[in-house]
Amino acid sequence: MSLDSDRLETRLNEAFGGSTGEARVVSRQATDLAESGQYETDTGIQLTADIVLEELTDAPGGTPADRWNWWIGALEIAYGGYRVFGIRQYRR
Repeated sequence: MSLDSDRLETRLNEAFGGSTGEARVVSRQATDLAESGQYETDTGIQLTADIVLEELTDAPGGTPADRWNWWIGALEIAYGGYRVFGIRQYRR
């Protein structure tokens, strides 16, 4: 199963709130991460919407972008090379 960015965007809004623009940028970054193959290489697991949502649920709180950046930070510490997938800005 591959990452379905539209499905992820909808599920991010349902699970964590935030703006549509925020969920869209998280979904795009997740798609970029999946397409890069870096997550699969490091973990041996194909990145899917379900995995993203599961990982973001573990974050201490916040909006989709807050949770995404928390997870990307954890991946950066564990493996390195994930900083490029962080979110700095999005349209509300």
